[in-house]
Amino acid sequence: MGKAEFSIVSAPRFNVAGPVRWILSHALRYPLFPLVMILAAIGNNTAFGYVQVFVGQAFDVITTPGWSTAALAAVALAVLVAALSQGVTGLLRNYAAEFMAQSLERDARDEMYLNLLGKSQTFHGRQRVGDVMARATNDVRSLNYMVSPGLMLITDSLMNTIIPILLIGLIHPRLLVVPLAFLAVLVITLIDYSRRLSPVTLAMRDQFGVMNAGLAEAIAGIEVVKANVRERYEWDKFTHNARLYRNHFVRQGEIQAMYLPMLGFSIAWAAGFFHALTIWREGTITLGQVVAFIGLMGGLRFPTFISLFSFDLVQLGVASARRILALINATTDLDENSRGVARRIRGEVVFDAVGFHHEGRPVLREVSFVARPGETIAIVGQTGSGKTTLTRLINRIYDADAGRVLVDGVDVREWSIDSLRSQISTIEQDVFLFSRTIAENIAFGVAEATPEAIERAAREAQAHEFILSFAEGYQTMVGERGVTLSGGQRQRIAIARAFLTDPRILVLDDSTSAIDSATEDEIQRAMHRISRERTTFLITHRLSQIRWADRILVLQRAELADQGTHEELFARSADYRRIFARYD
Repeated sequence: MGKAEFSIVSAPRFNVAGPVRWILSHALRYPLFPLVMILAAIGNNTAFGYVQVFVGQAFDVITTPGWSTAALAAVALAVLVAALSQGVTGLLRNYAAEFMAQSLERDARDEMYLNLLGKSQTFHGRQRVGDVMARATNDVRSLNYMVSPGLMLITDSLMNTIIPILLIGLIHPRLLVVPLAFLAVLVITLIDYSRRLSPVTLAMRDQFGVMNAGLAEAIAGIEVVKANVRERYEWDKFTHNARLYRNHFVRQGEIQAMYLPMLGFSIAWAAGFFHALTIWREGTITLGQVVAFIGLMGGLRFPTFISLFSFDLVQLGVASARRILALINATTDLDENSRGVARRIRGEVVFDAVGFHHEGRPVLREVSFVARPGETIAIVGQTGSGKTTLTRLINRIYDADAGRVLVDGVDVREWSIDSLRSQISTIEQDVFLFSRTIAENIAFGVAEATPEAIERAAREAQAHEFILSFAEGYQTMVGERGVTLSGGQRQRIAIARAFLTDPRILVLDDSTSAIDSATEDEIQRAMHRISRERTTFLITHRLSQIRWADRILVLQRAELADQGTHEELFARSADYRRIFARYD
């Protein structure tokens, strides 16, 4: 398995070498239930087989001259006991299979979620959210159906094949000729059926992910779609993907339609009946044994029929497991480093000849500077010059390809990522809020935050008044991504969240762009107060903020073109003057 950026120590380890091994490693966490399912299936089908045997014996009783009612009653009682046993063992089998199926679904979803939390930002940047959601919901659910009813039916079918054939052999070995010949043909047919069905099932799962991803993107960007009158385009794209998904279903139906064992079973049943009668005519077996044989032979109809359905579910489950493992096994260059340095940060940040590439394109080249504890460093540059990426190297959202990033003299790779990130707070222009209360969003980074501390942070962020304007105040639920709030309100909640965490390093990435000037002045005064106690990195186009920075970094074409105070740079740097003029 690839290294994880985040992990839960107590999380169980599963075999991720392949989809079947992974499924087995999950199922074997509950060894009692597979055992109960198998034993119950054996008992269930043994009881079914003996019902047929006892019915045959009843025919022998009533065709024997001078038969007694007591003898027939004894056989009837035996049939009743066998039937009751079949019912009880059937319940046990179903319970064990269902428990294992639900447990597998839950554990697989937990494992996938924890693994996704542990992936790097680079990994998540390459994923389509809709496809990830399809794997986390539809594919994980398919694992449940694979076990119950899929594997349960296959286990039951296997026992419903083996036990009747054993009982037929006990009646008379010559009766085995037709059942064994049919069984050989059935196995060959199932192997071929599975071989043809597998690629179709996998393609169907993949296409569902593509369709779901496109739908998620269209809904998430519905404002852009409507603003550009692209509804028809999105509709055509979705219907095209849905048509491809349907085509895979049609192909699956074609394969199922060519499933011939049911026809073969009917022929075999008739042939077996004729064969049994010829043996009875010889006087080798009784009429009751012929009846028992026909009943046992008829039991083979269930595994023949149900294999069409159960193998589909298993193929679908294995295909889904393969798609889930593709995410779980995707490697990430970041690791949690739980035994790394974990202490209070003073705030010194050093970039030593740092380079970073994204998809082969240089984003930063040979960047070197020192930020002392308590300094405010403004970062300016044209769009795409690497300003945001530079700050994301500090808290290891990304890792530098070349050079070193040091915090308090220690390479960020040597820090415990939990300790490092808990002391670095970032406020970005595109604020993300969860579908929770305003109080929960402010306290997101502080598990034990008190209402008083939440309110104090909101006051410093100039958010308290607008929060109280809502009927439920701090308990107001915000919509998904905070859509029920204005851009300025979302930014102030994000600023309050940062104030509450009391970080040692604060990154402000155009964090007041949606806030009016008067409110921004109030927030700036609060930021001035807290920035004296921590190192602050400031990415902004507001001249008022750039001017009060202790030092300004000028990025041009992925390189650090110059650094210094506003006065120094304005006097000597043509690049800075051009940027400054553009902001002005």
